[in-house]
Amino acid sequence: MLSSRINLSIVKHLLYLFLFIAPAYTLAQKTQSLFNGKDLNGWTIHGTEKWYVDKGELVCESGPDKQYGYLSTNKTYKNFDLTLQFKQEANGNSGVFFRSSIEGVKISGWQVEVAPLNSHTGGIYESYGRGWLIQPKKEDEQWLKPGEWNELRIKVVAGEVTTWLNGHQMVYFKDDKIAAADGFIALQIHDGGGIKVRWKKIRIKAL
Repeated sequence: MLSSRINLSIVKHLLYLFLFIAPAYTLAQKTQSLFNGKDLNGWTIHGTEKWYVDKGELVCESGPDKQYGYLSTNKTYKNFDLTLQFKQEANGNSGVFFRSSIEGVKISGWQVEVAPLNSHTGGIYESYGRGWLIQPKKEDEQWLKPGEWNELRIKVVAGEVTTWLNGHQMVYFKDDKIAAADGFIALQIHDGGGIKVRWKKIRIKAL
């Protein structure tokens, strides 16, 4: 009788591991960091603008040329769920590109906007193409916290793109052109100068 109870206890324990711990471990394994907090390993700089690491954070800053600049992943990503945090230390336009390609500093692809208040952060813009595809509703612009850390989430599956800012859905967009594309992820410095943005906790999950 005692042996049966012990065996039953072992079975229950193994079942618990299988049902609860194993799926959590698998999920953690699928999510990876794109920024190591130390250097720009895994990324490529495009242009002459400034990209550097400070206090474990990734910083993009306008240089003397005041031109476009990009920091792209060395790997390409098709379907993914990306989260990152950003803090704007100076007004100016930035963003997160996905399924993109580049020649010099001419980038082709889609950008999730990161910009000052009421300038459509979380909206989707097609570079060297159709321009603005969708912008957040006016009442959703308020979810941006100027001068503070914000969390941006971007989910791309086939031709469907959804963005969230600080936990609030900003836009949903479905498009055949996006569905057919593939490419890297990139952070942007817009031309014109006056831009400084900090980034951290850049994590991606392949879907």
